[in-house]
Amino acid sequence: MNWIVVVAGAMVGAPLRYLTDRAVQSRHDSVFPWGTFTVNVVGCLILGTLTGAAVSSHVQLLLGTGLCGALTTYSTFSYETLRLSEEGASGFAVMNVGASVVCGLGAAWVGATLGQAVVG
Repeated sequence: MNWIVVVAGAMVGAPLRYLTDRAVQSRHDSVFPWGTFTVNVVGCLILGTLTGAAVSSHVQLLLGTGLCGALTTYSTFSYETLRLSEEGASGFAVMNVGASVVCGLGAAWVGATLGQAVVG
């Protein structure tokens, strides 16, 4: 039964990832992968919030594993960083790695703090 809950979350997360990526990237005239950066940081915030709020295992599977698993993407982050480096935009590649790690961890921390505050 758990796999159905994960699939349900992923069915929302995958199209949400695509649509968010396209909407964000279309608003920036830059080689920096703002769309992927955005979905990854938002996913960290959501997962941190779920963890901080200590939600039930079914909610964790639905939103954490399913939604966030399909929303976020390490493979695209890696590919886009490599592509930036290969195309001579090494500064953007380094910025992508640094900003993704710092902002992702920061978003997870903020989410966990918010989640804990909500449940008291």
